[in-house]
Amino acid sequence: MTDALELDALWEDFHRVVNMTSQELAAWLRMRDADEDAEPLPEQAGTQTGQHVLAILQKRRTDLTEDDLRVMRNVVDRVTSQVDLEDEPLPEVTPEDTRRRHRLMTVGHDPLKG
Repeated sequence: MTDALELDALWEDFHRVVNMTSQELAAWLRMRDADEDAEPLPEQAGTQTGQHVLAILQKRRTDLTEDDLRVMRNVVDRVTSQVDLEDEPLPEVTPEDTRRRHRLMTVGHDPLKG
């Protein structure tokens, strides 16, 4: 298991990059997977990583598993590699920017949120 200082730093980093609440993320995952013909059950909506992020948001720090820590590290790396969190410019409204925003939202980061 990760030592207490590493866990604290990862917890802080994860909650810094995941700027959507669990309710916002759950709604996004459900909306993203809904279509005219079918809609998955709420607990099955979204990507596996998105569902895992949602589960982590609903946990206490003391309840985290090694798998949770792996996903948290992955999400922190993924978001920070794509976004300048200190000085994040608002994206232009182009199709590519919209796709980028939606990809980030599947792991709980909305670039348009302050």
